[in-house]
Amino acid sequence: MVGCGGAGKSTFAKRLNEMTGLPIYHLDQLHWRPGWIAPPEDEWRRTQLEVVAHEEWIIDGNYGKEFAIRFARADTVIVLVLPRRVCIARVLRRMTRNWHHDVQATGCPEHFDLEFLRWLWRFPYDARPRLDEALLRFQGHFELVELKTTREVRRYLKNGIQG
Repeated sequence: MVGCGGAGKSTFAKRLNEMTGLPIYHLDQLHWRPGWIAPPEDEWRRTQLEVVAHEEWIIDGNYGKEFAIRFARADTVIVLVLPRRVCIARVLRRMTRNWHHDVQATGCPEHFDLEFLRWLWRFPYDARPRLDEALLRFQGHFELVELKTTREVRRYLKNGIQG
């Protein structure tokens, strides 16, 4: 599951996990070390290769440099494309509600992050083209599901995985 921060990827992934029993991997939890320290690129790549080596999984997160690792093995890719205003409002609520608590990863307390907010705002211009390029590259390897509204997300969770 991919999409802008605040689109609801983690919540959606948890619901899918509850409904299907498939193992779930939150990339933020696997990526970030305490203090918001990123691992070396080769180690991060290895971590993702280990995850996709499993027979079945739900993976939540972007990390666009490694889309190919996941898309090459995925049977379904779900893209949450909610409006920026919704995503930014959700992130600001999350920051406020979870201030100084570890939400995204252990040892990584929630805080005001102007760079992340800038990334959210610029997502359609900077990150989405990279995502679209990767989706196109692997077109036909997986079912692509794009959900653009909260209603579509709810409907998919209710009906979509059943058929």
